[in-house]
Amino acid sequence: MSMFNRVFFVLLCGIWLSPAHAGPFDDLATGETALVIEVVDGDTVILDRSADRANEVRLVGLQAPKLALGRKGFKEWPLAPDAKYALEALALNKRVTLRFGGARMDRHGRHLAHLFLSDGTWIQGRMLDRGMARVYTFPDNRALTDEMYALERQARDANRGIWAHPFYALRAATPASLTRFTGTFQIVEGRVLDTARVKGTTFLNFGENWRDDFTITLNNRAHRLFIKKLVDPLTLTGQVLRVRGWLKKRNGPAINATHPEQIEILAVN
Repeated sequence: MSMFNRVFFVLLCGIWLSPAHAGPFDDLATGETALVIEVVDGDTVILDRSADRANEVRLVGLQAPKLALGRKGFKEWPLAPDAKYALEALALNKRVTLRFGGARMDRHGRHLAHLFLSDGTWIQGRMLDRGMARVYTFPDNRALTDEMYALERQARDANRGIWAHPFYALRAATPASLTRFTGTFQIVEGRVLDTARVKGTTFLNFGENWRDDFTITLNNRAHRLFIKKLVDPLTLTGQVLRVRGWLKKRNGPAINATHPEQIEILAVN
């Protein structure tokens, strides 16, 4: 399935089936099976034994509301305890199988895995369907993005979980709606007015004044990944995009897109 031509049959046809019988999961590599003995937050669990020298698992593809977890000065995100409780209800004291679709470990020494219960339940899918997490991908972990976006959209359309809270609202691609969110993770929607490539950086501009308006930036590597997906970023003028990432200030507000799966094409001019 292409990210640019989404097929939502997975919502009705086997998303909860055993990975052995579900097409979208066929390419995942199967790892260890272990017991979940602790849930750290809405996207992290502890296993009863080490697998490949680690017993902590980061549920790859998800970003659940963040707990403070002892971090000085960190403000807990809304509904963070609810997300932890939802994951506990799904996985605590249950055996899970780790499956991998990209990089297997992060820099903190945690597994980066999709988790499946013995009955085939896909934990990431359930968290997204319940509105207890957002999709959060990386250049080295992009498996099942189409399926995750479909479930996220279903939960958002139904205002389930985090999608009923203004903290997680979709943002318009205008400086007025974005400037105060600098330094936070946001999902932004708008129409591309112009594109340019300057000194190895690709710019997707959402306003007439690039010094003030919202921009998506791509470095050379990201640009090549788009081309590999058969989409030239410079041809996106006039298209309505939804992009997610950490909002930074680069002249106006900006999100750096490191891989195509950060961007959904919603409409073509």
